[in-house]
Amino acid sequence: MKIKFHTLGCKVNQYDTQSIRERFLARGFQEERGHRKADWYLINTCTVTAIADQKSRGIIRRCINENPKAKIIVTGCLVKKDISLLAKIRGVSFIIEKCFFREGISGFCSHTRAFLKIQDGCDNFCAYCKVPLVRGRSRSRPLGEVVKDAARLAENGFKEIVLTGICLGAYGRDLIPKISLVNVIDALEKIDKIIRIRLSSIEAGDVTGALIQKLAKSSKLCPHLHIPIQSGDDGILKRMRRRYTQASYLKLIRRIKARIPGLAVTTDCLVGFPGEDEKNFRNTLSLVKKIKPLKVHIFPYSARAGTPAYSEASAGAPVSNLKERIAVLKKAAGLTSLGYKKGFLGKKIPVLFEARSKARKGYWEGYSGNYIKVLFKSRSALKNKLVFIRLKSISSDYAIGV
Repeated sequence: MKIKFHTLGCKVNQYDTQSIRERFLARGFQEERGHRKADWYLINTCTVTAIADQKSRGIIRRCINENPKAKIIVTGCLVKKDISLLAKIRGVSFIIEKCFFREGISGFCSHTRAFLKIQDGCDNFCAYCKVPLVRGRSRSRPLGEVVKDAARLAENGFKEIVLTGICLGAYGRDLIPKISLVNVIDALEKIDKIIRIRLSSIEAGDVTGALIQKLAKSSKLCPHLHIPIQSGDDGILKRMRRRYTQASYLKLIRRIKARIPGLAVTTDCLVGFPGEDEKNFRNTLSLVKKIKPLKVHIFPYSARAGTPAYSEASAGAPVSNLKERIAVLKKAAGLTSLGYKKGFLGKKIPVLFEARSKARKGYWEGYSGNYIKVLFKSRSALKNKLVFIRLKSISSDYAIGV
């Protein structure tokens, strides 16, 4: 029997799909890719935005059309709140609300870096976010399970482990005895074949003094933090139910960069939250320029039923110049990215190469510890190799090394 997998959304979803994949393959299924038909299809859905909903349903229908006789399995975040709508799609065979296997994973399909889920769920309940409604409360995997997963991945050739969770910084608070994210890093550093440990996304309030200290001293933990801003306006942040102010966020970033020179900050910004006016937006723009991130993921606000902001969004008029605001923020983010990367011109940095570049023929591409995408021309096979590369030029998307 042949099966195809489709994953939408975050790194946690990608981990979950890998876990499901390994269970199917262990039972004799063969994975199919490309345009050829399969006998089974599994779609791991996302519901973080309305666009994610549309994409999930679109892929479901595409799989049904590809082979109307196939068995179609739908799982993931969209299932939790929209199971009745999914059940109406003719051709869906199975809808599964929960797919989690304690056995963990041993590989990561089509990746050089492996995503390792250590936590799921969220207790923050931000006003715009549907995720706690579909993922549930925060819960942590036992440290022993995490270490076994990491050790298997290392034995199978994965040199970089990306620790991920829905609310990564909450790791360990629900365990007995309580432990922290730093304890996970300590344990994984002892696995010799792991040369890099990267954190996916972490909330500002979860960047503790102990974590900053670990970043400063560790030889394996990547000098890169993804810390969402969402807004740089205190009034909007309060209504979003975010637990920091513009000043406290800026103070944190400056503290981190002073302790770990060269560390990269990447972030998320949500534009067009209900009631956001031009002044509110300009405060976000100002904060982005001050923190000088390497990369900014920009999202337009998406009204999610069941969230506190939903009724507010329904009652008010949407932002009329949303596209213009996004374009302005994107331009500013591009400039901060160039500014950050300029600081490394002429310097040698370690790059873990992942694949041949699609942008430039004859080049390989990979990432530095501080998450600069680097292209390097080589006839040798560089996949999964760590090489020190001197940066000779930069662009908005990558740096060229020699």
